[in-house]
Parts: sequence; C-alpha cells; structure tokens
Amino acid sequence: MNKRLIFREATTSDLPLIVQMLADDPLGQQRESYTQPLSEAYHAAFNSIVGDPNNQLIVVTLGLQLAGVLQLTLIPSITYQGSWRAQIEGVRIAADYRSQGIGRALLQWAIERARSQGCRLIQLTTDRRRPAAIGFYEELGFEASHYGMKLKLE
Repeated sequence: MNKRLIFREATTSDLPLIVQMLADDPLGQQRESYTQPLSEAYHAAFNSIVGDPNNQLIVVTLGLQLAGVLQLTLIPSITYQGSWRAQIEGVRIAADYRSQGIGRALLQWAIERARSQGCRLIQLTTDRRRPAAIGFYEELGFEASHYGMKLKLE
C-alpha cells in the first residue's frame, strides 16, 4: 500500500470531515446531519470516545488529506475465558479515495491493533443493503457467523 498512508487517532479538527464521510452515502444520509456548525451531539460523542481508553476513533490520511475513519472499541468479556474482543464501527472511506486499497489497509491496521491489545476476536456489523461491504469484509476473513440484531430506542 502507498507509504503515504498515516493511521492516527482523530482530532477535533477532523470531526467535520468525519461526519461528512458518514453522511456521504444513501444510508448515511438517512442517519446523519452534516451541517455547519455541527450539532453539539457530534462534539459530545467525539469527546466521550476520545476520553475512553477502550475507544479509539482512527483516521487514515493520504498525504495531508483525510481518507477514511473507523471506531475501534475494546470490550472486556467473560466469554472466551475472560478475553477481550474488539468492535469495529463507523467504517467510511472518503468518496475520492474508494477502491484504492485504503479501506483494506485501514481494516488490516485495526485488526493488528486489536491483536496487539490482546483481543481474541473482532466483530462488526454492516447493513444488509451494503452487499459490496459484506463482500469486502468476507475477503478480509470476517464470517457472517451470527445474526446481528438491533433495537432502536428513539
């Protein structure tokens, strides 16, 4: 992969571009609100994530440009003999950088980060209406081994 890729924790100045990436697809447009100024709820969520040692909001940059984002959460668990697991959420690659291997590099980085933190497994969910994303995750070795269920509380 391109040697100019840099993986780092997100900063407050990254937040508008992160929200813009989250809103930049048909499903994201239904859930997100990319307006300026950003809703205070995004700032509060960002502060909660960066203030929690078991959460990391990771961005990948190509040169000086923000190219992608994901949230990696480390979860202690009684299962698997008291081991840790990692949850990956909010994976997005900026439209101009899709299909260039950046998403693959970002996920591989997250897998190695989880492994280095002692996690025994990584889990993620993706919407069934994203067949390309499902195929992408399967290529990385993820298996649809469980039913994912969600209950909206709004």
